[in-house]
Amino acid sequence: MNKKFIPRDISWLSFNGRVLQEAADESVPLSERIKFLGIFSNNMDEFFRVRVAGLKRALAFNEKEAREIFFEKPQSILDELNELVIKQQKQFDNTWLKVQEEMARQKVYIKTDAELNKEQQAFVKQYYEEEVESNVIPLMLDDARPMPYLRDKSLYLGIAMRKTDWEYETRFAIIENPTRRNGRFLLLPSPKGEKHVILLEDVIKFNLPYIFSYFGFDTFKAHAFKITKDAEFDLDNDINTSLVEKIEKGIKNRRKGKPTRFVFDKDMDSSLVEFLIKKLNLTKKDSIIPGQKIHNFKHFMDFPKVFRSESRPQERSSFDHPEFAGRQRISDVLLKKDILLSFPYHNFHPMIDLLRESAMDPDVRSIHITIYRMAVNSKIANALVNAARNGKEVVVMLELRARFDEEHNLEWKERFEMEGVKVLIGLPNKKVHAKLCIIKKRVNNRTVQYGFVSTGNINEKTAKIYGDYCLMTSNRTVMADINKIFAALKKPKLDLFESLKPCKSLLVCPTNMRLALLEHLDKEIVEARSGRKAHVIIKVNSLSDKILIRKLYDAAEAGVKIEMIVRGIYCAVNHKKFKVPIRAISIVDEYLEHARVMYFYAAGKETVYISSADWMTRNLDHRVEAAVRIINKKIKTELIDMLNIQLRDNVKARVLNNELDNTYVNNNKSPHRSQVELYKYLQKKVKQE
Repeated sequence: MNKKFIPRDISWLSFNGRVLQEAADESVPLSERIKFLGIFSNNMDEFFRVRVAGLKRALAFNEKEAREIFFEKPQSILDELNELVIKQQKQFDNTWLKVQEEMARQKVYIKTDAELNKEQQAFVKQYYEEEVESNVIPLMLDDARPMPYLRDKSLYLGIAMRKTDWEYETRFAIIENPTRRNGRFLLLPSPKGEKHVILLEDVIKFNLPYIFSYFGFDTFKAHAFKITKDAEFDLDNDINTSLVEKIEKGIKNRRKGKPTRFVFDKDMDSSLVEFLIKKLNLTKKDSIIPGQKIHNFKHFMDFPKVFRSESRPQERSSFDHPEFAGRQRISDVLLKKDILLSFPYHNFHPMIDLLRESAMDPDVRSIHITIYRMAVNSKIANALVNAARNGKEVVVMLELRARFDEEHNLEWKERFEMEGVKVLIGLPNKKVHAKLCIIKKRVNNRTVQYGFVSTGNINEKTAKIYGDYCLMTSNRTVMADINKIFAALKKPKLDLFESLKPCKSLLVCPTNMRLALLEHLDKEIVEARSGRKAHVIIKVNSLSDKILIRKLYDAAEAGVKIEMIVRGIYCAVNHKKFKVPIRAISIVDEYLEHARVMYFYAAGKETVYISSADWMTRNLDHRVEAAVRIINKKIKTELIDMLNIQLRDNVKARVLNNELDNTYVNNNKSPHRSQVELYKYLQKKVKQE
């Protein structure tokens, strides 16, 4: 490969290929394999909503400008993506067939409308009449009518209908699958020892003669399809329009987004397919993909629990951090020492308990916190509301532009403000992605401060499945820097760069983080060129920033040992001129690797940060992010140990090479599955203390 960089979107598809590998891995429990198929499908939907849509819009850019952003011409990337998507779809279909074979061995069957016995037919008819019928709205289609509005995330049945003795052409209709109200799966009465499941669309298909009885049709062909729309929205620059109004308008416009993909059952009536393509204004340049019977596979992430108990490498339920195992208040612990929580291994409860304590503590004066994505029934949010009710000053920096969570966050904004919480909504043209909290209380006539800096969202739901770190601390310089960030967020018209320059313990985007990272790498380069040990370990979700990649290339040429753990996008390539090739792996396993950690050998002083920021231009230049330097020696050692545990993975780690072939790490050593080993490592520390 002679490329200087791998295009971001090509690399992302390679990552989704790793997700598909998990679904195909027969050593993975069956329920997990089905879940990974759902994750793959959901990822692909979002990819077409955002990335493919962006590439199509970029076709109108100046070619030089487009190359700078996308690394290659958008059209050439789109052409390559189309080939890869079709290839992955075939792999998906083959994997699903094998999964169904394994399901059959466990006596679990997905039944179609044509496969029901008499008892099941009666059950499905009754279920439709009692639970589904009120949610079904058939829409007739013909050339004379405008195309009905189709939702981006919905699944539809395309129906071709005829009467046996009818001389006219086939009539068409569509029905939206009401999964939001009825769910996707229905457990059927089943023979002893078996589990039968039917999909909601098949419930509807079985009842089509009843639904269209008024028209007298007697022949029906019904097949599933879905569309994916451009999910980006532009925030206009009307100074008289508030950010909230712009986002509300953007959400409405998103619903009208141009279709970027049309996926349908390959057995669908061909004349109906042509009709839909025409009505949706699709062309050959759009992604028109004939597929299998089942679409919107994302729902399979919540497939019914119908399988016999499956063995796991070991039971891995979360456990208490040893410092929080007693009855001490969280704040009392933090005022004495720093604590590192490692999710999902450690319980998330201390985060919630910290805010609950603060809500009730008469000495607490204020709570400031940033929120990006919250759980639906967020205990964090409820604790903040209770704090406001108890007279505390509660300030929430609520990022309204968190993609696909905009509506959810707008609802929370209204609720917070009704309860007396002050809501900050960010900076012009800058998303606030830092994960910060600072709590102030008066103790013996002096103010004490404590809080946390996290790599992941303050979300109790995702903390069970995302691998993240949270530093809970009362370190004065860290608290001083968090105060500076909130001061800047409260006055968004101030010069952000000037406001955040004085930060000492935190690296902050978009002010000093990039510069600090470059300086750290430059120091390692100097050490390597002098013949001394130079070592860098970077763990991020994505690596696509050209400036940092070029600096990594300089370091590799100088002989710096570079090891990278990158879950998703990885745009770097190894070149022959590198004195020491960059070693990069991606770990895809039961938990989503989400933490960002940066290690620099620093001439033996070993500098470690945890961060909210990926090594992407959008994070470094267009978001407010924070990385905290780990001062506590014990925690620093722990983080280095955990990085090394992951670097030794030879079960779930794939090599990130120039060919993007997702080859598993194979070093002929005894099996080492890092997520299992991390659990053992942290659990051992509980027993030691």
